[in-house]
Amino acid sequence: MTILVTGGTGRLGRHAVDALRARGHEPRILSRRPGADHIVADLGTGEGLAAALDGVDTVLHLATTRSKDIGQTRMLLDAMAGTGAHLVFISIVGVDRAPYAYYRDKVASEEAIAASGVPHTIIRVTQFHGFVSEFLDAQRRLPVTVVVPATVQTIHMPEVAARLAELVDARPAGRVADLGGPELLTLREHAVQWQQAHGIRRPIWSLRLPGRFARAAREGGLTSGLPGGGRVTFREYLAEELGNRATNGA
Repeated sequence: MTILVTGGTGRLGRHAVDALRARGHEPRILSRRPGADHIVADLGTGEGLAAALDGVDTVLHLATTRSKDIGQTRMLLDAMAGTGAHLVFISIVGVDRAPYAYYRDKVASEEAIAASGVPHTIIRVTQFHGFVSEFLDAQRRLPVTVVVPATVQTIHMPEVAARLAELVDARPAGRVADLGGPELLTLREHAVQWQQAHGIRRPIWSLRLPGRFARAAREGGLTSGLPGGGRVTFREYLAEELGNRATNGA
């Protein structure tokens, strides 16, 4: 099977490439820059895309601009039309429940894929452990830790990558079951665990924000419900991350 991975040089992409290799694949990595296992093309302009897709059986579409992805998604769909290749697309749990510009764009991408006639699989995933950890890390030097009242269900990125690799090996299935982490925790509970892991003791302030997105987050609109497919908890993720930093001298 010939596999093309968009966004393969990103954090999730690197884990996904590793997961595919662990299953015996040698994926091509779509990139605007040359490199090992890279095939050069531009999802924004379409330049080189037809050549990149030549002979490809499955495309794992992970590339994101983190603002507006629908243009790249449509560009990819147009290039895949008539090839018979299977498109595996990652989206986010809650995109249709929490009003936010990037989420609306993800919904638009899902809808474009479903209407395209391209054989596809779409999976929605909850937020990564690292997303919350980075949010808290950015406050390391503050005298308090600030969170918003929200319940989330974070998941370990390698577990997401492993599930994506399974879907690449499977037949097109439309939208499959959402993938969520093993716990439902508030951001305050995440902050408590983060402080404990880093040996920090200071006040945690909850800042209640207005708006429908904030309300959806408070009411669990970004979660998939338990049991989740993930197994690694946020506390275990923190222990692993700090262990890696110590090993690498960070």
